[in-house]
Amino acid sequence: MAGAAITFTALYLAAGALTPLLVFYQEQWDFAPSLLALAFAVYAVGFLAAVLTVGSLSDHVGRRPVLIGALVVQIASNLTFLAASGVGWVIAGRIIQGVASGAATAAFTAALVELAAPNRKRLGTILGSVGLTGGLGFGSLLAGLAIQLTPAANSIIFVVLTVVTIFGTVLVVLSPETATRVPGALHSLVPRIALPPATRREFAAAAPVVAAVWMLAGLSGGLAPSMVRSVFHLNSGLLNGVAGFVAPATSAVVGLAFARVDSRRAMTWGIYASIVGAVGIITGVLAGSLAVMIIGQAIAGVGFGAAFTAALQLIFPLAAPHQRAGVVAAIYLVSYLALGIPVVIAGQLTGPIGAVAAVTSYTALTVVLAFVSLIAQLRLKRRTHA
Repeated sequence: MAGAAITFTALYLAAGALTPLLVFYQEQWDFAPSLLALAFAVYAVGFLAAVLTVGSLSDHVGRRPVLIGALVVQIASNLTFLAASGVGWVIAGRIIQGVASGAATAAFTAALVELAAPNRKRLGTILGSVGLTGGLGFGSLLAGLAIQLTPAANSIIFVVLTVVTIFGTVLVVLSPETATRVPGALHSLVPRIALPPATRREFAAAAPVVAAVWMLAGLSGGLAPSMVRSVFHLNSGLLNGVAGFVAPATSAVVGLAFARVDSRRAMTWGIYASIVGAVGIITGVLAGSLAVMIIGQAIAGVGFGAAFTAALQLIFPLAAPHQRAGVVAAIYLVSYLALGIPVVIAGQLTGPIGAVAAVTSYTALTVVLAFVSLIAQLRLKRRTHA
């Protein structure tokens, strides 16, 4: 279980490492901000393509074959970044990286619970949650440190991650299979996005804030590191890494802390935190204060951890077990479209209207979406009391 947790975390360390590395690549190869945003966002394309097709394949063919395949794809992604000589290589590597993460996430999450001892199943769930968001945060921070302290950050990062992933692949090969094979593998490859009637009202109330917090996550990963240089005029790999670290690290801690809080209350608190965090980001950008923007990102991370965890807890129990794959797909669709598409649009707008106006408009939209969810949540609360 420990080896599986480390290997799973390495997937997201690699994804998080690209947050400051994209700025590093831009300095090396002098490409447009719109291409930087695209290079960040195409990860979501690969992730969605994989999760909507092979996301439930391990339930039918077993965890090991899916994990081995995903880890081989991850190694190919790491090698692509090692060999990269231009932004085209980086975009290709990000797509491959997204495919690997999308294919592996559900299988690893299930395997961690199944590998845990009978009295430690909750530990397996915690490792899956922390590995994902914590990996993104610490990947960004460690990559920022490598850029700040060494002249060969790209090589060091991806050589180490490739070695870890190879050892993880060997470990998965030698590990016992934890799932019983069942028929229907080919049918499981057909994307299924479905919302049973019982889930629709709750989904509609949660979807706007889910989009908002994932947009704020996209800002932290795709826009904030480049803003350290373009808006705040600071040339620091470490600060780029910190800008990408704060929000996912905060959301990882808060997601665990809010797991036992009443879901409706956690959702409301998460919405308020996302609004306050977004306002803090806008204030920091307009005032030219990096510290205020990072504080806003941290508060937005609180909103992500609370609101997204609550959304899952409010929606999942309303679906029957055989309907949950379609519900998961719908939530992932909203999440990753919100992570990718708005960042690309903001990147395109950076040239014509400037980085400050583009980021301010982007962040203001998250406030509007959060308020839409807040109104819907208050209506649901009144309906429940009635």
